[in-house]
Amino acid sequence: MQALSGRFGFLGYGNMGGAIAAGLLAQEALRSERLYVYDPDPTKMATAHGQGVQCADTPQALVAACDTLVLAVKPQALKEALAPLGDLNTSELRVISIMAGISIATLQAHFGEQARIIRVMPNTPALVNAGASAIACSDTCSDADRADAQAIFEAVGMAEIVPESHMDGVTALSGCGPAYFFYLTECLIAAAVAEGLPEDTAQRLAGQTLLGAGRLLVSADAPPSVLREQVTSKGGATFAALESLRAADFAATVQAAYKAAANRSKELGG
Repeated sequence: MQALSGRFGFLGYGNMGGAIAAGLLAQEALRSERLYVYDPDPTKMATAHGQGVQCADTPQALVAACDTLVLAVKPQALKEALAPLGDLNTSELRVISIMAGISIATLQAHFGEQARIIRVMPNTPALVNAGASAIACSDTCSDADRADAQAIFEAVGMAEIVPESHMDGVTALSGCGPAYFFYLTECLIAAAVAEGLPEDTAQRLAGQTLLGAGRLLVSADAPPSVLREQVTSKGGATFAALESLRAADFAATVQAAYKAAANRSKELGG
């Protein structure tokens, strides 16, 4: 991976911020002396210090030290997180936000209409370098900004450039998606235990099945419908399971869940 230029500051260093920073360091896209962190939680600051990155004493010091500011706080904490930056000149900053639902316009209202804003929706598999991120850039961003943003998030998985109008849909798909798969897996494990399988055995088999299905879907030159058909023999066990799901209108349940997530993403954006 090509090295990134400039200094990067992470405002917030939770699971996602830490994963992105760790990915950049592991890929040698960024040296630790050019990576700065501020988080009000001393435990998270200690984690950052243990990684050898630079720890800023205040949000203001963080902004003063960096060229690119990564906003890695929860969207509900947006106003509180940005309040200390109100009197600073941030016009030269490039801002990358991973806050779900927070629009480019909302961020430009704080940083200025000419601010270079990059809005990203990553997901938690970034913690194991298997993330899926969508990136939307303000019109003020350059081609270099877009390329850097894609490189940053490809350090922890794959990344797609999308129009901002797609971001609420992306949030409901890949942003929230891991939780859907985890919940389905929980339900499968519970069903297997009810049939007499030991829970640890069921969890290992379910987890590997989820991993294998995902890898097959990503690597195969076929849509999921074809892969499903390859597993399904008419009148067999898979066929019976799928018929049960169809009878319960599983597709409608998934669509309703997706819509609820997309609507909530819009609400978070105000």
